[in-house]
Amino acid sequence: MQFTNSIEAFKKAQEIIPGGVNSPVRAFKSVKLNPVFIAKGKGAYITDIDGNKYIDFVSSWGPLIFGHAHDNILNAINEAAQRGTSYGAPTELETEMAQLIVDMVPSVEKVRMVNSGTEATMSAIRLARGYTKRDCIVKFAGNFHGHGDSFLIKAGSGAITLGLPDSPGVTASNAKDTLIADYNNLDSVRALFEQKGNEIAAIIVEAVAGNMGVVLPTKGFLQGLREICNQYGAVLIFDEVITGFRLAKGGAQEIYNVMPDITTLGKIIGGGLPVGAYGGKKEIMDMLAPIGPVYQAGTLSGNPLAMSAGIAMLKLIRDTPDFYSELERKAAKLEAGILKNMEITGVKGLINRVGSMMTFFFSDEKQITNFDEAMKSDADKYARFFKMSLESGIYLAPSQYECLFISYAHSDKDIDTIIAANLEALKKL
Repeated sequence: MQFTNSIEAFKKAQEIIPGGVNSPVRAFKSVKLNPVFIAKGKGAYITDIDGNKYIDFVSSWGPLIFGHAHDNILNAINEAAQRGTSYGAPTELETEMAQLIVDMVPSVEKVRMVNSGTEATMSAIRLARGYTKRDCIVKFAGNFHGHGDSFLIKAGSGAITLGLPDSPGVTASNAKDTLIADYNNLDSVRALFEQKGNEIAAIIVEAVAGNMGVVLPTKGFLQGLREICNQYGAVLIFDEVITGFRLAKGGAQEIYNVMPDITTLGKIIGGGLPVGAYGGKKEIMDMLAPIGPVYQAGTLSGNPLAMSAGIAMLKLIRDTPDFYSELERKAAKLEAGILKNMEITGVKGLINRVGSMMTFFFSDEKQITNFDEAMKSDADKYARFFKMSLESGIYLAPSQYECLFISYAHSDKDIDTIIAANLEALKKL
């Protein structure tokens, strides 16, 4: 494959955009390559500006669960755009979207729209602090909740990839209110509450971690968090920005049958457009302005383009009877194929998967259940694997610590192609 145009585009971008990208992981630094610049996408495929075509397993980092440029979603966006792109005033679309979310997500009684996952998580912890009148939050090492100041302490995703788990610009006073626990370790959480239980407003957790690679909650972990919050009067926040509507209609909380007080959402509810939301119990959500004292606002929140795309997406999910069973079947087929390839080649590694989210860790560990275990993975080996996959027409996440996402648009032939390419790449490692 030739990447001449992408290389030139990156040089030009670096002159006027910090690092040449508008989100750090896109720079391909951890895989030691120049980033590929994308021209278009359709279904399970994307094409770069050099004309190279790839099977896309990034899916815009999760939201394109029906693939790129789905006709229903494009039609909804086009129809909405003909009526105007933004009003800064209420529309019935916002209520329709809210009703779909309330109907699907078990714990959500009321919901507020915002414009990104970061906005949703920032707003959720402000609401939790306002509701409890406490300052501290507990988060987990390796969990990523966007780039809000409170979250950039032992964060996941791009922070791990670029070796910047703590960001300059986050004040010491802000950092002291963020308490770090170990994912899947209830004792570490209990220890924090024993010390500062009357100061802790909330626990925020990725119900399934997706930003240190896919890391599943161990048995009893989420239920244990629920019980600790009940005991100390703290708010339990599930960050389902990735898992919401991807793992089930009700997200991870439906699968694990643990109900949070607040849920943050994003990705899929925008149908590929920028969007976020947070929702939960009425008594908590009614603390928000204009009926309560906790302020949060946004001119573009609930804008008609994002709402129209998201409504179309959620209706597709709702009205496709075999949707989640097909995602599970395809993902299980891919997992089995890669495991067989590892057995054939003798390459050491393991796969963490739940539903259509998967990470192939190059690691000697027998299991990966937390940040420290994930960090022992061989990122250099992943970089070589990524390059070989890219040259075979497979577009994976440019980081060992991200997810591979299966979409409904991926065919069995696409799955077979990646299994075959995976075998050849593993043979060369």
